[in-house]
Amino acid sequence: MKSPNPIHIVWPGAAYPRGATWDGEGVNFALFSQHAEKVELCIFDDSGRHELQRIVLRERTDDVWHCYLPEARPGMAYGYRVHGPYKPEDGHRFNPHKLLIDPYAKDLVGQLRWSDALYGYTIGSKREDLSFDRRDSASFMPKGRVLETAFTWGDDRRPQIARQDMVIYEMHVRGFTMQHPEVPPELRGTYAGLATAPVIDYLQRLGITTVELLPVHSYLNDRHLAEKGLQNYWGYNTLGFFAPQMRYSAARKVKEFKTMVKTLHSAGIEVILDVVYNHTCEGNQLGPTLSLRGVDNASYYIVNADNRRYYDDFTGCGNTVNLEHPRALQLVMDSLRYWVEEMHVDGFRFDLASALARESGKVENLGGFFDAIRQDPVLNRVKLIAEPWDLGHGGYQVGNFPLGWAEWNDRYRDGMRSYWKGDGGLLGEVASRLTGSQDLYGWSGKQPPASINFVTAHDGFTLHDLVSYNEKHNEANGEDNRDGSSNNHAWNCGVEGPTDDPEVLSLRARQKRNLLATLLLSQGVPMLLAGDESGHTQKGNNNVYCQDNELGWLDWALDDERLALRDFTRHLVHLRRRHPSFGRRSFFRGAPLKGTAAKDLVWYRPDGQEMSPGDWDDGNARCIAMFMSGCGIADMGRRGEPLVDDDFLLLFNAHHEDMEFTLPADGAPWHLRVDTASDTLPDDEAPPLVQATLRVHCRSLVLLARPARPHP
Repeated sequence: MKSPNPIHIVWPGAAYPRGATWDGEGVNFALFSQHAEKVELCIFDDSGRHELQRIVLRERTDDVWHCYLPEARPGMAYGYRVHGPYKPEDGHRFNPHKLLIDPYAKDLVGQLRWSDALYGYTIGSKREDLSFDRRDSASFMPKGRVLETAFTWGDDRRPQIARQDMVIYEMHVRGFTMQHPEVPPELRGTYAGLATAPVIDYLQRLGITTVELLPVHSYLNDRHLAEKGLQNYWGYNTLGFFAPQMRYSAARKVKEFKTMVKTLHSAGIEVILDVVYNHTCEGNQLGPTLSLRGVDNASYYIVNADNRRYYDDFTGCGNTVNLEHPRALQLVMDSLRYWVEEMHVDGFRFDLASALARESGKVENLGGFFDAIRQDPVLNRVKLIAEPWDLGHGGYQVGNFPLGWAEWNDRYRDGMRSYWKGDGGLLGEVASRLTGSQDLYGWSGKQPPASINFVTAHDGFTLHDLVSYNEKHNEANGEDNRDGSSNNHAWNCGVEGPTDDPEVLSLRARQKRNLLATLLLSQGVPMLLAGDESGHTQKGNNNVYCQDNELGWLDWALDDERLALRDFTRHLVHLRRRHPSFGRRSFFRGAPLKGTAAKDLVWYRPDGQEMSPGDWDDGNARCIAMFMSGCGIADMGRRGEPLVDDDFLLLFNAHHEDMEFTLPADGAPWHLRVDTASDTLPDDEAPPLVQATLRVHCRSLVLLARPARPHP
């Protein structure tokens, strides 16, 4: 339905805040464009289908074009047409025939429909920099929508989970509930679906403290996928940094996202967003003109210094957002603050974070972006997690991000996968990762919670597939199996893919338990991939970015084996959360405790002797024991009391044969707490082990515990 009356009154308005801001009486519009020559605000009917009016923004303050419309109201659909030079060789790609989405739009209406009219140049021309397309793109574009941001948060409070106590669960909003039998069908795949009682109960029973959601910023389905009948599933193709993805909303309302956050907070669960600020969906120089490219290409993107027609692409997605420009940096900072202050999220995981650090093409870990966050009174108090690499030269920066940041630790992933696969010469690597990767983080003053440990993530094999396939099987993606990583450190346990062989199935189940137990008993912050706890499979596809279907969605039909794995995982998570020994705030010293000859950490060979320097270099050794003293926790409790825990002994056997371990004889008998050789959970009431040795099954892990006694 069209709006009843055109806008008659236009006031100057203000340059800040950016975007369309409803103040209870009217709407202020503000758009930055340094190189524009003219800006038109385009008003549409509420459906966004019909353009009703164009208003020239005559006010310009510090390169911000603005006006105030006292007659405008929430729900109004709008976009921009920006006039200026079309000179790709100079980095300018203005084209007023292309309707543009406000970079600060907080809500969107309508869906993008792919058309050649979306491109600033004429598709099929020999030189895109010499052609100029005059077709109007408005009918193919979504529109911004003025948002009423008011919401009744009540007494909503952030759970404020201590970093060392976090158990992160990486999940997809849509995929998690699309096949959940207890979620109402109309809510499946939505924010509202995640807020239902069955989902909340599941997360609580599993012991999750923090959910990390794959991208929820508005994003586009790539044209090449749409033409194949596929859908961008993961969402790493950002269109807008403020508006939540509406296909995840059952009611098509922004407040549904807020309700989800509020509900999860009430259950004591934090919400972290996976965010993509390093690039946008506009792609390379041949991509469409949808927002930033048409608003001010030369300011918002890193253009090549030698030929400004092209972009410096450090992301593999065609472009890189230029955070050296103060207005581009401001856009990202304003977006982050919006999601914290207005949407109440608890933190962010930054996709390809090294790209955000680049200055003059080089990675600077103390660059402007990180300086801005460090001094920001809102953002320096939330959880900040880096994917510490990009695709450019020098982009791999694991261990080099500033204080206050945690990092995805792929050294942990690769080391643990390779160790349990049976590769030799890894005992030193395994020991470093088990104890929080001090070699990576200790030099800068960081502590174990800086390491986000994971063995699987959305990008790659699921846990089940990691132990069931040697090779990727991505044929369903339509790229001849060329996409996705081929370096997976995977082992199929003897048979590629599904099998009925009971020995292979038993070994696979044990390997899954080994990897889960290792992850949840390591220092640092564990991150579980949703579905791994119940054996979810993607049938060998390690890149389901375009599989918005049963291949990517979680399967909730659990047989006895999958239920047993879920119960085993739940047991491990709660064991970890009960015992501060597995979530230390500080690194082990490996030195005698104060006033004693005992150490907080001791490494043993299977024969009970302490590891010597030469033992670490033994390429054939695949077994090791790790002793942690319950009296050796240097951390303090919340009230300042010294933390004391049980003593723990971890026995690792990645060898293909059983191994006899000699147990330390300097204390009380040990109780069995975990044995990955069996899917039967140990009985906490079982009598202690009194023998001096313990046979550990091939390719398995054992955790023993005993009450700690103060050392003499």
